[in-house]
Amino acid sequence: MITRTITASESGKRLHRYLRTLMPNLPLGQIYKMIDQGKAKINGKRKNQNYELAAGDELTLYVEEERYAEASKGQKKTKYVGVNANIDVAYEDEQLLVARKPAGMLTHPDRSDQKDTLINRVHAYLYRKGELDSPLFMPATANRLDRNTSGLVLVGKTAGMLHQLNQWIQKHEMEKYYVTAVEGWMEGEGELTGDLIRDERGNRTRVAPQPAESDGPSGESRGKSAMTRYRVLQSGRRYSLIEVELISGRTHQIRAHFQSIGHPLLGDVKYGGKPFAGVNHQLLHAWRIRLPDGREFRAPLPPRMRQTLEEAGLRADALILE
Repeated sequence: MITRTITASESGKRLHRYLRTLMPNLPLGQIYKMIDQGKAKINGKRKNQNYELAAGDELTLYVEEERYAEASKGQKKTKYVGVNANIDVAYEDEQLLVARKPAGMLTHPDRSDQKDTLINRVHAYLYRKGELDSPLFMPATANRLDRNTSGLVLVGKTAGMLHQLNQWIQKHEMEKYYVTAVEGWMEGEGELTGDLIRDERGNRTRVAPQPAESDGPSGESRGKSAMTRYRVLQSGRRYSLIEVELISGRTHQIRAHFQSIGHPLLGDVKYGGKPFAGVNHQLLHAWRIRLPDGREFRAPLPPRMRQTLEEAGLRADALILE
């Protein structure tokens, strides 16, 4: 017989998924069979496979220790020696952490950077605080920003909060606002709805000339609907300051949509923009997020972005942005 007490970060995880993580070498069919036969009980009682675990619940597995040891081999063990734990925290409670990501940092590891990424820093930060209490659940981001996009990133510290954040995003119930500068004169407000086609091989997104009905060339995914709302905060002679509300969240959505209407983002050379004042990447900042429960988080414009806007003849109104 094996017993475990559910930790705070594991709360909200469904029973069958928890057991799958706990015993990665056991087929999913056997996991379901254990639950159905009452060989996995919570607080001494049978539960269905979708039961949401709560902190303090006691899990009892009626299996032999040798069988459990074999089934649980391969659980991930993460080390944080030498990992930078310095993050800019906008908000934190027991379930949610909101971090301000600087431009130039990856949200998640990729081939170019496996270690110094925002999520690795978050894990190291929580580890040093003694809040990584389970090898079975790791806090994760609900939204992702491109390397050169700065601003707010939401991290679910518990399985339940991460699930809630993802649900809000999928149902378009979370409001996400960005600030950017685009080339050319713009005024008023509007909505961009062009379908997007993703070329993973070239790491580019383009707006389909019409709603895509079939797969594109090799390396491209099927077109997906996307919606970007915007309002002009200030218009200059060569550039305009824009607030963008991201309704859907496709990769490079804002960059592709504004390129499609002839107003690429300032400095965004990948999507038709021109280098400006030493900036050769998109000038884009995720500055405000409002959750359906009423909480709102903000991130002031980074100093470098403020300076670049001023050099472009634009000035962010403090009353609007901060």
